Amino acid sequence: QVQLVESGGGLVQAGGSRRLSCAASGRTFSSYCMGWFRQAPGKEREFVATISSNGAFTYYSDSVKGRFTISRDNAKNTVYLQMNSLNHKATAVYYCAEIESPSFLLRTKPEQYAYWGQGTQVTVSS
Repeated sequence: QVQLVESGGGLVQAGGSRRLSCAASGRTFSSYCMGWFRQAPGKEREFVATISSNGAFTYYSDSVKGRFTISRDNAKNTVYLQMNSLNHKATAVYYCAEIESPSFLLRTKPEQYAYWGQGTQVTVSS
């Protein structure tokens, strides 16, 4: 079965950077679009970024565009989220997700993803 394991979360100062990783297993990683989402306390899970199966296409939420970068290494079955210029709004649990079926389309809604990791906490301190 598909397993996604996030890592890299922690405490970071405002203005700092952090890189999250998500290691996937269970099927051919390079066939599937991947996404990052986040959920702050008391809020709904929100889309952060997505990347196509071959890494050629990416899409970001307006709130992170220009500061966050999603990438993937299909040889390592890993997707990354590089986060720069962090502010307090970035404090959340970050989840990676994988879609169910191979597709060339990018996905931005949580319900479009079938598999989820357990999440990693990122806390931005002022």
